[in-house]
Amino acid sequence: MIHYTIKLSQTEVEELNGIISKGRHTSQAFRTAYILLNCDKGEFSDDTTIKNAEITKVLKIGERTIGRVKKKFIEEGFESVLERRVSSQNYTKKVDGDIEAKLVKLCCSEPPEGFSKWSLRLLADRMVELEYIDYISHVTVGQGIKKNELKPWKVKGWVIPPEQSSEFVANMEYVLDVYKMPYDEDFPVVCMDESPKQLIQEVASTPIKPGQEARMDYEYIRHGMVNIFMANEPLKGKRLVEITQRKTKTDWAKFIKRIADEVYPQAKKIKLVMDNFKTHDASAFYETFEPQEAKRLRDRFEFVYTPKHGSWLNMAEIELHVLNGQCLNRHIASEKEIKSEVDAWQNHRNNKTSKINWQFTNDQARIKLKRLYPSITT
Repeated sequence: MIHYTIKLSQTEVEELNGIISKGRHTSQAFRTAYILLNCDKGEFSDDTTIKNAEITKVLKIGERTIGRVKKKFIEEGFESVLERRVSSQNYTKKVDGDIEAKLVKLCCSEPPEGFSKWSLRLLADRMVELEYIDYISHVTVGQGIKKNELKPWKVKGWVIPPEQSSEFVANMEYVLDVYKMPYDEDFPVVCMDESPKQLIQEVASTPIKPGQEARMDYEYIRHGMVNIFMANEPLKGKRLVEITQRKTKTDWAKFIKRIADEVYPQAKKIKLVMDNFKTHDASAFYETFEPQEAKRLRDRFEFVYTPKHGSWLNMAEIELHVLNGQCLNRHIASEKEIKSEVDAWQNHRNNKTSKINWQFTNDQARIKLKRLYPSITT
């Protein structure tokens, strides 16, 4: 058996209380917030924790539902547990290929006047109005669009833009130009990114009683989360990783100062490739350090931002992927432990001078991503 112990941070408690007390939220979000707050055993709880049986009576749900919420919170994190996802349950097929094709065509069309986007129920009603079918439920519609990987009710987020974008290709080509520059110790090219990591403690106990079958019980306890800052120089095979409790402007500014003063103290100018997040800005220096120091740091860097929807152009993402695959693909309980493990991984990679051989060039981009380039008419 597996038991999950919930320990909420102060920020998480405040956000969950906000969901319950005010604002417009789905019943699923309210239910999740109520479950987590009443199962909280952290230092910021209000000491009103109740048993699962009492929660089931109030919310009219089963204890298995409570268990699923706790498991998702522990394994996937705070943001994920509040998201609403389409059920993965398979249903008996109720429509043929012709009806599916009409549904897909309708889903990809403009929504009717008065609506900004299609909903499942709106699609079901319109299918009947157009006499495509006598009756179809929103559940069946959801099954059909899920099968075809369509989500018309969501704002679309693309890895690359879905259509021509001069802004995207201009920034992309500049980043790719930076990547093909030869190695120069006076002007190193450094990539920087960040990623969250949950702290989860795994407690196992084996009861040994006469006449009872031996089994292993597990309990997962979440101890908040940390942020991982990653900076790597692909051509040199050098990297710097730092674990922080948060990812504020101040945290970012202090990490960038470490890059300048500890890793590249002799460099004339550091070309820093990173995503265009609101925290990744020179103003962070002035919010963290005295003006003279802030100006000194700003002058040490040339910021090279990847385009919107172009985070895949940041080679620090590759290095984070390696870190997660080789070191962090397991439960780690404390900030001290994760720092120790990451330091050991960092030293190993630096000693091996593991480099990244970036192959994608502007010439290839103009062929493979031709649809993103504006059409020039003369």
